[in-house]
Amino acid sequence: MRLPIGYSDFKQVIDEKFDFVDKTLLIPEIIDGPQVVLITRPRRFGKTLNMLMLRYFFAETVRGQSTKGLFDNLKVMQSGEAVLKHQGQYPVIFLSFKDIKASSFEEVYQKIYDTITEMYGEFAYLQDSPSLSKQQKDFFISVLEQEASQAQLERSLKVLTDYLFQHHGVKPIVLIDEYDTPIQSGFFGGYYNEAIGFFRGFFGVALKDNLSLSKAVMTGILRVSRESLFSGLNNISAHSILHSKFSSFFGFTQDEIDQLLLRADLQDKASDIKHWYNGYQIGDSVLYNPWSIVNCIQNEGALQPFWTNTSDNILLKDLLRKSSADFKAEFETLLGGTPVERVVDENFVFPDLEGNRASALWSLILMTGYLTVHGCEYTHNGPLCKLTIPNQEIRDLYQSTIEQWLANGYGPEWYNKFINHLLNGEMEDFTQGLRKIMDHTVSYHDIASEPEPFYHGMMIGLTASLADHRDYELRSNRESGRGRYDYLIIARDPAKLSILLEFKQVKKGASETLEQSAQEALTQIDTQGYVGELKQRGLSKILKLGIAFSGKRFGLVHERDISTT
Repeated sequence: MRLPIGYSDFKQVIDEKFDFVDKTLLIPEIIDGPQVVLITRPRRFGKTLNMLMLRYFFAETVRGQSTKGLFDNLKVMQSGEAVLKHQGQYPVIFLSFKDIKASSFEEVYQKIYDTITEMYGEFAYLQDSPSLSKQQKDFFISVLEQEASQAQLERSLKVLTDYLFQHHGVKPIVLIDEYDTPIQSGFFGGYYNEAIGFFRGFFGVALKDNLSLSKAVMTGILRVSRESLFSGLNNISAHSILHSKFSSFFGFTQDEIDQLLLRADLQDKASDIKHWYNGYQIGDSVLYNPWSIVNCIQNEGALQPFWTNTSDNILLKDLLRKSSADFKAEFETLLGGTPVERVVDENFVFPDLEGNRASALWSLILMTGYLTVHGCEYTHNGPLCKLTIPNQEIRDLYQSTIEQWLANGYGPEWYNKFINHLLNGEMEDFTQGLRKIMDHTVSYHDIASEPEPFYHGMMIGLTASLADHRDYELRSNRESGRGRYDYLIIARDPAKLSILLEFKQVKKGASETLEQSAQEALTQIDTQGYVGELKQRGLSKILKLGIAFSGKRFGLVHERDISTT
């Protein structure tokens, strides 16, 4: 098979006869849909290829080359005359902002200007159009020669639709790919207000009540809030990953994967590939990550983190590191396999991240593809979603991220030794490692508001690498005996240690010592019969740990179960 890895130009994919998944039935959906559509999906889910597919379908020529014949033998050709009569009939404006990012507004503004200049250059024939007045041609030239003011540049997209309609007598179609990239860059680069200010004018005047516009399609990762960007634009139909419309057109369905694996003779690896790359619930479709799949097939079924290796994940790491103790505790339960229910805000407001607003953080991580939804109930506060980790590729990213965070510069080898000290019952070495983590990684700010969830979540995070380990199962807050234990590491091999951990918090100024509280935790394991679940499984090699925390200090008491001797 010859797959189009790194190719996003639809014409090139067709001309060079790449193997690809036919998504051309998106075209009838756009034709029959609203005038202005916004579709948000994670990166590398096929947005740009689909947008260029639309461009080549609706335009008669692109960059001077005919589009005739590109769609022969593709699914859209079976859609009937009502669809095919639109083929090659429109002037099409295509804008991509996917590379528009910089450290300052001045830099990003120049990149925006260059992109708009290039857009105008594709319609340079308008300078000689008999349908345009001299004043209109002067405006066109001022943009083309980068002599227009910012206010004029904000009007440039709307003006171009007017000029094209005047010249052709046909209302143009506008396609804007990755519209939100400069806005994201603005937030993290410190010029969010300037970026929002520009695009509020740019999109607003072009898309609101524009009598020269046939249709507009926008794609991006996030649905930036209407209040921030689309104020007054009531004609935008937005479709995020929570919506069913368009759901199967971005990402690969199971049927499409089955066909790809059949053609690649990789059917025997279907189960492993599903475990690694499936699991993205978008509307009513469960999808595979397309970038990972094409790389996996191209590498003869190799299971590697292809998607998570395509960009620096500093943003994700930074968000996790700076998040509240409550967020860390909830997030780390995900690593133990337990879903988290949170209200998700589809209309993303970047400044909410500065206030550490949990719903904004959950929404960002979800919309960027690092979580998925397994069930959603709409409430008066917004959609209440059951969030989970989609697949092994993303789980590996989290595990390595948390390992690096906890190791705090000591490196993965140190972390692996630290985990092995726990699994082997080497308590002196484990205690030293835990003390190093508490001293150098944990902040008092992490602990201050909700200490108990933080300590519990931290211990889950410490053992995150065991979440999908073939030799261990993890359990948290489960009933056993006469109560609910805090945390349990179950060895699938009876020859290995199973470890039961109970935590206590000692408040500052309390009369009891850390060691006394740790002993109470250990005693509670026995009196409440927490080892019952392990006994029922026939496991007898059991290590019991009582750990008491106070601020960054802790006390640890351990005991091997008597049945092991």
